[in-house]
Amino acid sequence: MTENAIRVGLIGYGTAGKDVAEAILSGQAGDTRLTSVLVRDAGKYADASLDSCTITDNEETFFASRPDMVVETAGHEAVFRYAERSLTNGSDFMVVSVGAFCDQALYDRVMTSASQHGRRVLVPSAAIAGLDRVAAAAHGPLERVTLTTRKPVKAWRGTFAEEVVDLDTVTQPTVIFEGNARESSRVFPESVNVSAALSLAGVGFEATEVRVFVDPTIDKNVHEVSAKGLFGEVRIEVQNTPSPNNPKTGYIVAMSVARALRNLSSPLVIG
Repeated sequence: MTENAIRVGLIGYGTAGKDVAEAILSGQAGDTRLTSVLVRDAGKYADASLDSCTITDNEETFFASRPDMVVETAGHEAVFRYAERSLTNGSDFMVVSVGAFCDQALYDRVMTSASQHGRRVLVPSAAIAGLDRVAAAAHGPLERVTLTTRKPVKAWRGTFAEEVVDLDTVTQPTVIFEGNARESSRVFPESVNVSAALSLAGVGFEATEVRVFVDPTIDKNVHEVSAKGLFGEVRIEVQNTPSPNNPKTGYIVAMSVARALRNLSSPLVIG
């Protein structure tokens, strides 16, 4: 860490948040320094050891640390509450719960705020791959972009999927959603953020086609992206290992955030 290290404020200290914090503290996120973590109840983390970092449930204390970059890992509500606040505070905003941007009014407000204050909103690849290829191909133009998501039964506990299929008895891969990305982000806010990221990179929420499966035959979260356009065609499949502490989140999410942070200070940026 150098004297000019990028100051990072982290919103959320759940599964992904803890992994991001560890990446920063261990030097895996480039020349960054964790200055503050915003949580709902700081009393729950009285024993947490984060060096000189402040864990707080007070918004004013959090933003008073003047982070250069605010990283959100706390869900859609946190994006609604803190995206604009971060930008007006002079921080860039890295969003993991990008599905919040299926709300067009929120997206428009955040983009306007970023432009007015000369800041940026960063979307890491997180659970998906190929966003750079799709974003480049969107200049082409793109004719079609589709996403097929398959997750094991345990990943769907406590979600809308329980209203569609009996998770205790399902034995075959079962479609629980077909529609566009805007609809999927609303129905599965914690589980299909990838559709929102893909939409922003490519042809938009309405034109991005999404299919979602409960699949009892797999033990990983699987996302398949297919795109066709002037550039040609691409098909990418990723299989993410779910976190044991939260099967809705894969290890790769925190890894992706760490890589995006590292790119901010690295002399070599790939992709």
